[in-house]
Amino acid sequence: MSQMVLLRVLLMVVLALPLASCRGPRQAALAGDTSSCHSEEAEGRRKNPGALAPGDVLTDSDLGSFDLSSFFYAVPIDSAVFARIDGRSYKEGCPVAVEDLRYLRILHKDADGRTLVGEMIANQSVADDLLVIFRALYGAGYPIERMRLIDDYDADDEASMLDNNTSCFNYRRKSHMSTVSKHSLGEAVDINPLYNPYTRVTASGARIVEPAASVQYLDRSGDFPYKISRGDLCHRLFLEHGFHWGGSWTRSKDYQHFER
Repeated sequence: MSQMVLLRVLLMVVLALPLASCRGPRQAALAGDTSSCHSEEAEGRRKNPGALAPGDVLTDSDLGSFDLSSFFYAVPIDSAVFARIDGRSYKEGCPVAVEDLRYLRILHKDADGRTLVGEMIANQSVADDLLVIFRALYGAGYPIERMRLIDDYDADDEASMLDNNTSCFNYRRKSHMSTVSKHSLGEAVDINPLYNPYTRVTASGARIVEPAASVQYLDRSGDFPYKISRGDLCHRLFLEHGFHWGGSWTRSKDYQHFER
């Protein structure tokens, strides 16, 4: 074998080594290998809290690599976030300027004790208080199942509530009313709404329940996951920071709702 041929063979072997040592999921599956290494993209996300996606589940190892404060922050609405909300939760006629809103990143635990990345849009006037509240809830293991922008549900409040999604900003009217909701200002938060419904009785005697699938949770004497109770940690923290609880209202009850 000539030296030139030998050099070409050696070069081909060297170039093939990275593919053999770290195959992607598709290559690994084709080769029958189920123990391929993590992709560079996944590793990069683990090294950068800001690159983690809402809904990602974090391990104790992940959390041990960072200062907890790097997971709790509020920033102005950038072009990428505005593209998500424009025409959905942020519609023409919205009473609050986009400059007065903040995008929040938050950690929360679900009822199984998993740590998840959450997100929320809120008015800048309450953003710092919400960070303090949700950080305390996370530290105590208070369960919140899901926390995504309501725009992931096309700003449909019923769809978001049915998915037990905790949310804040959404330009809309109050339920069955003509007045604008506090959510339109980003000054109200709905926590675990599937298990903490809104209800009232109309003048004709008809009972309204939202979300409609939450009728069974109108009995607040029961014990069930994600329930907000008077005097529990969630209730206390929001009241300490100047919010009012819809569960205390007399003409209606909105057990999921805290506003300021």
